[in-house]
Amino acid sequence: MVGTPIGNLGDLSPRAAETLESVDFIAAEDTRVTLKILNHLGIKKPMISYYEHNRIERGEVICQRIESGENCAIVTDAGMPCISDPGELLVAQCAERDIKVVVVPGPSAVISALAVSGLPTGRFTFEGFLSVNRKSRLDHLESLKDERRTMIFYEAPHKLANTLRDLYEAFGDRRISIVREITKIHEEAIRTTLSEACDKYGDGGLKGEIVLVLEGKTEEEKELTLEDAVTLAKKLIEEGCSSSDAAKQAAKATGIKKNEIYREITK
Repeated sequence: MVGTPIGNLGDLSPRAAETLESVDFIAAEDTRVTLKILNHLGIKKPMISYYEHNRIERGEVICQRIESGENCAIVTDAGMPCISDPGELLVAQCAERDIKVVVVPGPSAVISALAVSGLPTGRFTFEGFLSVNRKSRLDHLESLKDERRTMIFYEAPHKLANTLRDLYEAFGDRRISIVREITKIHEEAIRTTLSEACDKYGDGGLKGEIVLVLEGKTEEEKELTLEDAVTLAKKLIEEGCSSSDAAKQAAKATGIKKNEIYREITK
């Protein structure tokens, strides 16, 4: 498993380059992306595509070739294989067949974003991409409401506004770092709070690859009041929610009874 740059080709390690040069073939998430790396290194090497929708059958092919005496390097479009990228199943298939797997470490957006976030780094949990299915998404966030570790999420720019709103509804006003375009020209770490992030970036204006680093629940985190719930419900109404739906979402986010919130916002 070979880690590849997440934006800057200068981050490719000498060992990664040597490995790509020495193997018999490369399993690549997108052969066109990997070809750019190989061209940069002046390497010509046979490639086989290995991505989400062909990973089961291609994994069998790769294992068979290795068992016949070939060496293979697996790479993804950026970062470490297996981390929200193809590779996890292939490693499991190799383990089942007693095929040796060696890791060649490389850049990781998770760790890079955490390091620059300004939030506690001693303990953290990586949550990957939130589901596009709203129920699954909200259930995921609900399961994290009492999480004390720093939480890390991947997100696409076109979904950022909705995600920030969902995070605010689920966790209240916590610190968050929006880290985007890591290692690229426009790299930026925006250290702010969820309420400010919703106000400033709720229009979907931020572009590029985004990692969200969210503060975990703190010991002194206050219990939310009816006033907090009403404020949240009114904000949701301004964004287009009905009074009933706003009261329901605010109740879920704060633990305050829905009918109490509804009564206040419909006075």
